[in-house]
Amino acid sequence: MIRTVLQFIVSAVCLLLSISVLGQTVMDTTVVRDSRYLEDQFYIGVGYNVLLDTPDEVGQQNLSYNLQAGFIKDIPLNLRRNFGVGLGLGYAVNSYYSNLVSSEESNTIVYQVMEGSNFNRSKFETHSIELPLELRWRTSTAEEYKFWRIYAGAKLGYVFSGRSKLVTDDGNDSFSNNDIEKLQYGLMLNFGYNTWNIHAYYALNPLLKEDSTLNGNPIDFRVLRIGLIFYIL
Repeated sequence: MIRTVLQFIVSAVCLLLSISVLGQTVMDTTVVRDSRYLEDQFYIGVGYNVLLDTPDEVGQQNLSYNLQAGFIKDIPLNLRRNFGVGLGLGYAVNSYYSNLVSSEESNTIVYQVMEGSNFNRSKFETHSIELPLELRWRTSTAEEYKFWRIYAGAKLGYVFSGRSKLVTDDGNDSFSNNDIEKLQYGLMLNFGYNTWNIHAYYALNPLLKEDSTLNGNPIDFRVLRIGLIFYIL
């Protein structure tokens, strides 16, 4: 028993001495931590969707919202780890409210503008799997958890569920809208300090397919999204 205790003490002393020598001759503990820490690996966001390039008679109504959440692999590119890239996987739900109403007629989708007291609301709703790619710059260190960040990049989304819904005083009508583009892509910018960060996204392709028309004219509106994004870990 005594021999075991003595062996433990000797081993502990040798270990402490080796750590001390290593700390004096190689690098301090801050650099060791700097070589490992990661930032902003999970995100959750909320935003408002603005429809751009809409026909003159089409107007937005109600709150066209965005909800998003996901994981981003943080890949630092320098020793300080304040510059790098991020590649992620996420989920988003978007609603777009307007007076543009879609309906199914003879296996085709027809669009018209609806007004009147009987009309309540009309919306497009999408559920998407998203792949964000970011170029990341921040002022973080291994000990500092409040810092500035600027993340710019692009996002590719796959719409696995797209629906149109009409609500009137007489009832509801909802159906799967195949005119909604399956692939959505655009540019994004996230910037802010500590908890509060602004999220902006601009779609590079229209929300609806090219053959979608209103009164014979193409419906090629795009989405501008402004909101807040929060990062965890």
